[in-house]
Amino acid sequence: MTDMTKSEQTYLLAPDPDNKDLSTPVSGTDQNGQVVHLNVITERPLTLYLNSQEVVTMMTIGDHPDLLAIGYLINQNMLTPDAEITAVDYDDELGVVVVRTPDETKFEQKLKKRVRTSGCAQGTIFGDVIDAFEDIQLSSTARLKTSWLGKLTKAINTTPSLYLEAGAIHGCVLCEEARPLVYMEDVGRHNAVDKIAGWMAKNNADPSNKLFYTTGRLTSEMVIKTVMMGIPILVSRSGFTAWGVELARQSGLTLIGRARGERFVVLAGEDRVEFDTSPSPSGNDDGKRRS
Repeated sequence: MTDMTKSEQTYLLAPDPDNKDLSTPVSGTDQNGQVVHLNVITERPLTLYLNSQEVVTMMTIGDHPDLLAIGYLINQNMLTPDAEITAVDYDDELGVVVVRTPDETKFEQKLKKRVRTSGCAQGTIFGDVIDAFEDIQLSSTARLKTSWLGKLTKAINTTPSLYLEAGAIHGCVLCEEARPLVYMEDVGRHNAVDKIAGWMAKNNADPSNKLFYTTGRLTSEMVIKTVMMGIPILVSRSGFTAWGVELARQSGLTLIGRARGERFVVLAGEDRVEFDTSPSPSGNDDGKRRS
């Protein structure tokens, strides 16, 4: 496998493991009774308002609250990706973010019909998201070359990150062909997804030629959020749930799991995959394992 080019290694937005606000130094004792010092992930509540209405309180690491707020509202079908947003106000001391639109948004009925997901940190989706999910048409022309997967997993797994620094965190990456573009981390993988959705909305990113990479399980929640963003290909180092596979097949999403180096399994949307390489006998399982 050839090395990534310089342009392929350059992120538009990457993790910031040196940000002191995102981890906390603590001391403890190891199995030998010796004092150890390490960093642990910071976790804080963030309450989201849409105009004057309180929507949800999320547990998050606290970076990119504007992107998280916008992405959450889009992925919950409370805002469309092209909705006009007049301001996003964030108060770090209060832990509050307010997304403002020109007109009041009616979503009270959404709060009465919601589904608790299997995502860590209490993921939730609202009932009409599943209804909207069924009407989305993903790009039929998107392609994934198998030669891109090994390059992507190596680049992502060797990128300086909070996971490599402290662990106990999920990562999601927006990619185009063999290039990772935007890499977000959070204590809940749904938060990492929403931050990418927020970035895409703010930057008018075209989802039809993108690939979404996640370090977590390929659950129904991950499939629904990926489809809601209009991204046709979802990849993970981890495994699948049966409902996640069923929804991927229903929506026409390409679903790839157990992607480690040159090895992977496709359980939906195989027609988008171009097998342009053959894995080496060793499988080239590059990078630190994560789940």
